[in-house]
Amino acid sequence: MRFVVDPAIAVKIQKMQERVQWQSPMICDRGIDQTRLVLADERSDDPEFSFLVIGDSGSGQHRSFNPQRRIAEQMLLHREECRFVLHTGDVIYLVGSSEFYLKNFIEPYREFLVGGTKYEQIAHDQMVFNLPFLPVPGNHDYYDLPLLYGLAIQLTYPIRRLLQSKLDFDIGWHGSFQGKAYAQAFLDQLRGLSGRGLLEEHLDRHYTAKTETGRCLYYEPGKFTRLPNRYYTFRQGNVDFFGLDSNTFNEPAPLPKTHAGQAYRQTLETRYASVELEMQQLIEESDQLNPNQLEEAERIDDIRTKLEQLEEIQRDISKQLTADESIVTDIEQLDWLRDRLIQSWHTPGIRGRVLFFHHPPYVTEATKWHQAQTLAIRRRLRQVLDQVAKSIGSLPEGRSIVDLVLNGHAHCFEYLKTVDTGHADSHTHWIVCGGSGYSLRRQRVEGEALTESRDGTWEEEQVAQSHLFVGREGRGAQKRRPYSFVRIDVQAGEPLRFLVRPYVSERLHGVWSDRALPAFLI
Repeated sequence: MRFVVDPAIAVKIQKMQERVQWQSPMICDRGIDQTRLVLADERSDDPEFSFLVIGDSGSGQHRSFNPQRRIAEQMLLHREECRFVLHTGDVIYLVGSSEFYLKNFIEPYREFLVGGTKYEQIAHDQMVFNLPFLPVPGNHDYYDLPLLYGLAIQLTYPIRRLLQSKLDFDIGWHGSFQGKAYAQAFLDQLRGLSGRGLLEEHLDRHYTAKTETGRCLYYEPGKFTRLPNRYYTFRQGNVDFFGLDSNTFNEPAPLPKTHAGQAYRQTLETRYASVELEMQQLIEESDQLNPNQLEEAERIDDIRTKLEQLEEIQRDISKQLTADESIVTDIEQLDWLRDRLIQSWHTPGIRGRVLFFHHPPYVTEATKWHQAQTLAIRRRLRQVLDQVAKSIGSLPEGRSIVDLVLNGHAHCFEYLKTVDTGHADSHTHWIVCGGSGYSLRRQRVEGEALTESRDGTWEEEQVAQSHLFVGREGRGAQKRRPYSFVRIDVQAGEPLRFLVRPYVSERLHGVWSDRALPAFLI
């Protein structure tokens, strides 16, 4: 996996803007808002509605089971009662390649697609959903694979034998091409409409919804199910939903040029070397295992999981070591979120606000809670929410700027609530739904309370508490793999309340079992 490349933020922004002809003259002249959509739903004003949430699902067939397909089958039991599906990112592993959409997305979710009975004939850039399917991009949906490495993997027998016959990382000839495959699958790629007449006709056919922010895309299940942009907003039951692309504001800050900063740099370099050694040992172990034996096959899956996890740790360390003052942050998106949240609070009748994006600001999963990217997302989201709070003034007692935040990235299901953080993200509900098909991970050994230092001191104060964690647990033959999705029932009235209903499909001793966890009200 050493060959995986994460494109620069500036490249991600530029490429995605080109694909949707971001704010081109023809779009601006028509007063079209490219960050908003309206769902074709006769019950859109009903204050009671339900939706499903999944994330980090995009894996293919494991050695002897397919967790993503298992979760999809359980989701089908709720399809008629739910208005839409939110996906918190990482639609395709490992490098977001178009080569793997059939196996890693279209096949497992075939019942959610028009023509799904013949799913093998559906191209990834021609998908139409029969139930609104609303994703945001994850980091893997942007990853790339240099051509020379793709050739080496496919044509060099020893590497192919190691990666495909044993570890099987779902890597083909190429990567995502800076998120191109994701855009082809889900976004309305206006750039592909050559000729002025074609673009005009398309805009006048599909951007017909009218809102207080102008014309916008009309999302029609079964007919036209594209998204207008990589980040967007929509309204259901007088609740505003905001889908964000957190891949463009997750860069860590530069290390301080102080003695303490240099000491921390050395610590990071030592940690990087230690991870490198651990990876080599795991690769050597995998080469001794027999994939045709059940227990050894599951160990191979565990090694594949661990290697991907360690690679991610190295990538996070590298981001910290190379960070400098020239870091690009997606200020345009963050300012958009700030302005739209303020507008939402000033719009009569709006009952609440929900954010969903990939990287969680708060999480206790063992590999994510202390990552520099996690802290960067937390800091930047706080800045936005603090600005919103300053603009709108005091809130009703017990209310927060946003009522619920949904994330992925951490391979688990988790419910947390912030305490008084000293910022406008205090007393907010956070749900991490990232255990819907890819490798599961454990909760950190440090416990359920998240702390951080404040005001430049070394003293740690609690900022959040985990109330439910569902992830990998146990050892050896007792290892448990509870994959998950969640159904959320939005209740009528104010303040906004949610009934959260997590569902688990667990594999133990080669046998699947499905169950609903106790529902809880937030």
